[in-house]
Amino acid sequence: MTTMRETADLDAAVAALDAARSVTIICHVQPDADTIGSGLALALVLHQRGTPVQVSFAEPAELPVSMRSLPGVWHLVAPAEVRAEVDLLVTVDCGSAARLGSLADRLPGAATTMVIDHHRSNTRFGAINVVDSGAESTTSVIARLLDAWGVPIDPDVAHCLYAGLVTDTGSFRWVRPGTHELAERLLSTGIDGAEIARTLLDTHPFGWLPMLSRVLGTARLMPDVRGGIGLVYAFVHRDDVDGVRSEEVESVIDIVRTTAEAGIAAVFKQSHGVPDRWTVSLRSRDSEVSVGDGVDVAEVATALGGGGHRFAAGYTAYGSPEELVAALLAALG
Repeated sequence: MTTMRETADLDAAVAALDAARSVTIICHVQPDADTIGSGLALALVLHQRGTPVQVSFAEPAELPVSMRSLPGVWHLVAPAEVRAEVDLLVTVDCGSAARLGSLADRLPGAATTMVIDHHRSNTRFGAINVVDSGAESTTSVIARLLDAWGVPIDPDVAHCLYAGLVTDTGSFRWVRPGTHELAERLLSTGIDGAEIARTLLDTHPFGWLPMLSRVLGTARLMPDVRGGIGLVYAFVHRDDVDGVRSEEVESVIDIVRTTAEAGIAAVFKQSHGVPDRWTVSLRSRDSEVSVGDGVDVAEVATALGGGGHRFAAGYTAYGSPEELVAALLAALG
């Protein structure tokens, strides 16, 4: 059910998009299919309406290979090419300005700023904030915005929206009422859902296998953490990922989190440029179906300077591996 506030937020967003003479859309650093799919879907609609639009992200230097077949990638520009001044700046799937990386410096040059997101930890840093923490993906929020705008969803837009939906729901493992209805609506445009999912989730180069061997060799289990819920963690060192794509690195958490003896999983990923800088992915789960006892890792990540969802979150940390684990254990209590 849509609340009065959500309706007002959508109305304000539609009015801003209608009035904008130029639009910049910024995705988060280390982009996934939800942020890129959201940005490109909105860019495709704006382009169809004749509005000049750019889409960008601060890092890495190139879009992950798995997302290069998404419609609208021609709207992507390098960070240095992003306009310093723009009528409307829209951020997608970014819980805070920090998630914009170096492109956060474009916020002051926008006449209006809009935040579209689904993270509960969102700081609502825009003049207009369309944030639904109950939504399964930011692309599903974009779909609702397009409906409020009266814009039909064509196959190219549907492809982008489905990319975010299938990845952020873990191939529909984490859903809510209405998720499958949205998927059916997008699939009815004629897109190939199986191929989209295969490209994004089930295709890895051979180099992924030896990388996994090295990384999983660092895995450690601490079954007594958080009153016996248990923690499993692993480290991805920069030497482990030479020649491996960013999406292969990001996939490690989905393997580590399957450990039966731990309800909390963490993967520490070392920066290439700054050796003592690490990005950390957190996951948790309920002990049984419908029990609702899973650790809220968004709270843990927020305490450590990051954010996210109850069962999936992340943050950036600095220090030695020993210091990183100690800080996480302290935050977990």
